[in-house]
Amino acid sequence: MHLAEFNFGTLRYPWGDPRLAGFEDALDQVNAIAARSPGFVWRMPDAAMEAAQQDPNGALADQPNTASTLSVWEGATPLYQFVTKTLHARIMAGRAAWFVPGNSGFLVCWWVPEGHHPDVAEGMARWRKVQNAGDNHDAFGSNGLVAAASAETAVSDG
Repeated sequence: MHLAEFNFGTLRYPWGDPRLAGFEDALDQVNAIAARSPGFVWRMPDAAMEAAQQDPNGALADQPNTASTLSVWEGATPLYQFVTKTLHARIMAGRAAWFVPGNSGFLVCWWVPEGHHPDVAEGMARWRKVQNAGDNHDAFGSNGLVAAASAETAVSDG
């Protein structure tokens, strides 16, 4: 099994606004780091993500002005390492300047069969399950990611 992750947040300003320049300018570099990171498998292409974010009838229709990422990793540990130990962590430290408070950094992770590339509708459905039932075997948020990465490390150390 591989680990899918979907994260999203509402931007304070429209795409292209100069106040988002620091965020927008870093996206290509952060995505390139992800793609070169150990354990990275796949990321939804930019054009497909942009189409999903702008679809008035899609899974993000109730999330206007959204920035989001959907990717697949070999496990929790490589995802956790990417999120916390690379440029991604430094960029996200500035999220208060770019994202609406209380409506940013939403994360959901879930296990998928190798070779499966989820879509945004699947990610939103998993996120809603976590919102309704909390972390569970079907999906989990950031605390569950930390726990899963810790469990993987314990197994590999044991």
